[in-house]
Amino acid sequence: MAEKIYFEDINIGDTMPAFTSAPITRTHLVRYAGASGDFNPLHHDETFVAMFGMPRVIAHGMFIMGIASNAITLWIDNKCLKNFKVRFSGMTEPADLTDFENTKARATITITGKVVKKFAEGGENRIQCDIQAIDALGSVKLTGSFIAALPSR
Repeated sequence: MAEKIYFEDINIGDTMPAFTSAPITRTHLVRYAGASGDFNPLHHDETFVAMFGMPRVIAHGMFIMGIASNAITLWIDNKCLKNFKVRFSGMTEPADLTDFENTKARATITITGKVVKKFAEGGENRIQCDIQAIDALGSVKLTGSFIAALPSR
């Protein structure tokens, strides 16, 4: 659950708490496909992805965005969010159960963020925070930002 954060306690340059996911597995992809209705074969069919020269299936971009939104709402209450946008930068492969140790690093996503702006708009005190999602090897999976309206003391 998000802690109560006040506008006066946040400064430009402050960082949000880093969040690291558990390794993403094929089971996560199957569950996400069922929940979202996105059954694109890129996310589950090894034969299909091999036709494009890809070594294995990839995670849904929106699944990675969901991990990012979870990281944000662990810090900022979701009712404070006004805007959240991302740009996808790289593919995420799941940890293959037959080669788990070698793919675990690629399949673990860490979300970090930094406050880049404080401002008032529409009678609210707001912050803008830039975020990124990277795997343990440093490969960027998405970049983005969010705006939140924070209460005053």
